[in-house]
Amino acid sequence: MRRKILLGIMLLSLITCEFSFVSYADEIQDTISIMQQQEAETQATISNLEKQTKETQDAINQLQGQKQQTQSNVSNLEGQSSALQSTIKGYSSKLETLNEEISEAEDAMAEVSSEIVQLNNELSEAQQNEKERYEALKMRLKSTYENGGTSGLLRVLLESGSLGEFLTKFEYLNAIVRYDRQKIAEYQELQAQIQAKKEVVEEKEAELDAYQTQLDEKHDELSDLTAEVKGQLSATNNTLTSERNKLVDYDTKIKELDKKMKELEPQVAAAQAKLAQQIAERLALTKEDTGGSYSASDTELMWLAATIQAESDGESYTGKLGVGSVIMNRVKSSAFPNSIIGVITQNMQFAPYRSGKIDYIMSVGPNSTCIRAAQEVLNGARIGDYLFFMTQYWADYYRIKNYTMIGNHAFFYRWETYDPPAQETPSEDAAPAQEETSGDGGDSGDGGESSEEQSENSEENSEENSEGGD
Repeated sequence: MRRKILLGIMLLSLITCEFSFVSYADEIQDTISIMQQQEAETQATISNLEKQTKETQDAINQLQGQKQQTQSNVSNLEGQSSALQSTIKGYSSKLETLNEEISEAEDAMAEVSSEIVQLNNELSEAQQNEKERYEALKMRLKSTYENGGTSGLLRVLLESGSLGEFLTKFEYLNAIVRYDRQKIAEYQELQAQIQAKKEVVEEKEAELDAYQTQLDEKHDELSDLTAEVKGQLSATNNTLTSERNKLVDYDTKIKELDKKMKELEPQVAAAQAKLAQQIAERLALTKEDTGGSYSASDTELMWLAATIQAESDGESYTGKLGVGSVIMNRVKSSAFPNSIIGVITQNMQFAPYRSGKIDYIMSVGPNSTCIRAAQEVLNGARIGDYLFFMTQYWADYYRIKNYTMIGNHAFFYRWETYDPPAQETPSEDAAPAQEETSGDGGDSGDGGESSEEQSENSEENSEENSEGGD
């Protein structure tokens, strides 16, 4: 009877323990589900912040491209404006020269015109003298011929009382004839001279008139060209002012976007740190086995080797194995993508991937040491169960406890922090502006931007480790 009672008690205990175990397992599963939901929400926040960051950076790049084009336009317009101003200056100089030539031509024409007037007066006076002499001669001739013509003249001579009187009268008559002939010849010569001079002056006047017409045409042409170039200069200067105003507007917009980028950076860093802590807290409930080998393709091997080289080039071989261990531990963990490329390209995780360094190493080929380290990790070699690594600077900044230093990197499994000293209570938003939500600052993955961004905040890390903060 006692034995039956004892067996009953034992059976009841077993049933009770089983129900308790089942209940506890269900409770753990529920907690994990809630934590995974929280992780998903945080990841969504990170994705949204990453999208905003990318859109803002794209907008900055676009504005910078437009600004560069506008600066080129401004430079070209300044050159055009300078050339147009030089052209206008040249036209103005030519116009001044033409104005002087026109003025000189007008003065010359005034002199020639005055000379023509004088010649016309002289010609008119000569013509009047000719007319008067002609009339006088005609009267004398008429008188002579009306009194008997030649016989009349002979009668005058024959009526002389003496030879002396005859000679005197003959000489007198002959002098009158010579005088008339001389005056007629002088008049004719003067008339010819005046006419010839008048023709020369009129020819000169015609030449000056043609020259002035030519100068006037050049003056009008230059005036039109000057007006046209001044119009071009005005339009160019207006466009130049508009383009310069664009530059000011671009600078203002770029400053606003830069400010937005700086505001986003600490938000992303804080969200990454929060996600890493959530993952660490969930993994603390169930210890995962992240060891073992992994059957990788040649492409995956190259990705892993390139990332190891990008993150730990210059580190010891153990340091290289440490980076490879973190990547493969993540591949094996339920908290991260289950492929090598998926882990490496996960949002905001490995800085060398975002910077393009991994792509460059892939293009030229990883070095043999990193390929060997990658192959060993793929074969199952691990130097720890670490899921995170960053430089000591960032590990201390986030107050990570229980990390292991290998070279310049702090490796750890859980994102566990210690309380800050009483005098310092930094908030998550106080993260350095350079920090991105990944590695260094707390990307759910590699621990992040480590040296790459730490180098701007601390001079403790060497150049060769600048990529090793994920």
